[in-house]
Amino acid sequence: MSESMYLKQLLARAGKNLKTIVLPESEDNRVLEAAHFAATAKAARIIILGRFDQVAEYYRAKGWNMEGIEVVCPETSDRLEAYAEMFYELRKEKGVSREDALKQMHNYNYFGTMMIKAGDADGMVSGANHSTADTVRPALQIIKSAKKGRSVSSAVLEVVGGKPYIFSDCAIIINPTASELADIALDAAETAMQFGIEPNVALLSYSTKGSGKGEGVDKVVEAVRLAKEQLLQPEYKDLPIKIDGELQVDAALDEVVAAKKAPGSEVAGRANVLIFPDIEAGNIAYKLIQRLGGAEAYGPILQGLNAPVNDLSRGASPEDIAGMIAVTALQAAVKK
Repeated sequence: MSESMYLKQLLARAGKNLKTIVLPESEDNRVLEAAHFAATAKAARIIILGRFDQVAEYYRAKGWNMEGIEVVCPETSDRLEAYAEMFYELRKEKGVSREDALKQMHNYNYFGTMMIKAGDADGMVSGANHSTADTVRPALQIIKSAKKGRSVSSAVLEVVGGKPYIFSDCAIIINPTASELADIALDAAETAMQFGIEPNVALLSYSTKGSGKGEGVDKVVEAVRLAKEQLLQPEYKDLPIKIDGELQVDAALDEVVAAKKAPGSEVAGRANVLIFPDIEAGNIAYKLIQRLGGAEAYGPILQGLNAPVNDLSRGASPEDIAGMIAVTALQAAVKK
């Protein structure tokens, strides 16, 4: 496996505060390769959900040891019934029976998420073979949102020419309202800080400072107003977050263009957190830059949960997955 300088840095940072990360997709060789890579780099303690003999055979064939890797089979785990009882207590008011709960714990994404809830792991990475919904649903039911009334959203850590950017939302909220867009902007700013990025947050549009008209522009303008109002609250007022918009992407990123289109803006020309008006724009943008521009893309990273459960693109490489293990471990270190 090859590794970029940024991936090396992610793995090294994660290793400074070792966390336990669950990988529920042992059937995928990319996941097994990434687990070996992350464990060898001592970026995290790894728990793979699956059959020990199958995982061990794959590693033997590769000539790899399993130091730093534990294999847990949910079906035979001595924690299965305890997890099922915990899930029943969490969901019984939603009509879940004890029988339903036990059945659900045979789903590896649910079992892995319950490991986090029980304190037996710190985070989970899934999605190599599952949809975003398959990863997010157990997280919402078990881990739940960190802030009441606030939606969970997503971000992608995109590394372009060695420089990291945060793109949000790229995977969860299809067409956010102005209020949701403001929340996304602030959550993405906090995500940026988890990775040592001082957030200059640009809410993007096809308009810069009134150059275009339409409902989409109005939504972004209102979102900027709401986000700036929230920045005055105690939880944000001491954080180094700058927010501006509405900005076209060239004005957000290019200082020369910014001087013409948005003079006086603290963010224009220096943006490193890009907030897209809807999921279509965000998803297309991050994958386009990754595939045509050769950028590294780590995510989708779920924002707003009580503990880190993160998604993968189903086209993720072993390097991408190793990076997400490190990302998840770093988030867990902040949460703790």
